[in-house]
Amino acid sequence: MVYAVVKAGGRQEKVEVGTIVTMNRIAETSGKIELPAVLLVDGDKVTTDSQALAKVKVVAEVLGQLRGPKIIIQKYKNKTGYKKRQGHRQDLTRVQVTEIK
Repeated sequence: MVYAVVKAGGRQEKVEVGTIVTMNRIAETSGKIELPAVLLVDGDKVTTDSQALAKVKVVAEVLGQLRGPKIIIQKYKNKTGYKKRQGHRQDLTRVQVTEIK
């Protein structure tokens, strides 16, 4: 079993071939991207050396751009009449890992 831990949009994700990952928005709208590996597990062999990981390529295909769920931010201060309500939706990108080599 081969899997890798990669940096994907500010977080680290454990991926295998065929894994679909949702990460923070990247500029690429279509095509293939390369994700930097942090750790590689190939059977019983675990690679964490940065020089060896520089040779590892984790290639993913961009499936599409989407937006996350709406998050409501509410602020309130007692006895002053201060209330504030704000919403936020994060821009996301969905990618599928095609190969680890």
